[in-house]
Amino acid sequence: MDTVYRARIEAEFRYCVLNTIERLNNNPETNRPFHTALLSDEALFWSRFERSFSTSFGQRVIEEISMIAALAGGAVEASRQKHTEVQIDSGIDEAITAHMNALRSGRHPAAYSWNETLDEISRAPRTGELVTRLVISDLWWLKDDIDHYMSIKTVKPNIDQTAVAKQDLLRLKLATPTCEVYFGLYYNPYGEERTTYAHTPPMRIFNFHEDPVVLIGRDYWDTLGGEGTYDIILEIARKVGAETRARLQGLY
Repeated sequence: MDTVYRARIEAEFRYCVLNTIERLNNNPETNRPFHTALLSDEALFWSRFERSFSTSFGQRVIEEISMIAALAGGAVEASRQKHTEVQIDSGIDEAITAHMNALRSGRHPAAYSWNETLDEISRAPRTGELVTRLVISDLWWLKDDIDHYMSIKTVKPNIDQTAVAKQDLLRLKLATPTCEVYFGLYYNPYGEERTTYAHTPPMRIFNFHEDPVVLIGRDYWDTLGGEGTYDIILEIARKVGAETRARLQGLY
């Protein structure tokens, strides 16, 4: 990875930790009498720190680092929170809605694959009437003249978040078959292999172990920046961590 992109990623990691420290210094702890009664002051402090850090990292920082990784991997353009107006035949759009309702109600099996879904919905009768749907993608990048769209979620997404994301990805893909779409989790809390992923609620929506659009951990990062990107991102995080851990010493 180019040194310029490495430096930008380092800055994002560093900013997240230092900004968390600043926020805690400027915002006193709220009253939690039962926590205070049961836990040590140190445990309360680090619990508060971790919550604040995770919120910042999961909401903005991971999107920014992902965008940088895509640019480092050869994207000619990339942006966060991309607004796309999708024009799609109303018959196809109704078939997407029917599919999502069937998944939520359990009428489709949990292992109903992405490719089977595309094939089934694409054969739905057209009406000739186009409808416009707004899709907001957490990340978009243009590479090799192909639009790539990614919905980035927490590593344990709930079923509602996952259903909305799949509906959006289906609309994008069926409206423009040449585009690439992804549902991304930036690490796997259950291990390195995707087959170990075990958070069951969203598995009613995607086949997390086999669907090609679901990217977890290494697949997520290497899709963005090319093979080896996952290891590079971790290497950068460890380098910054040596600095930020020193800043945290004696903080409490």
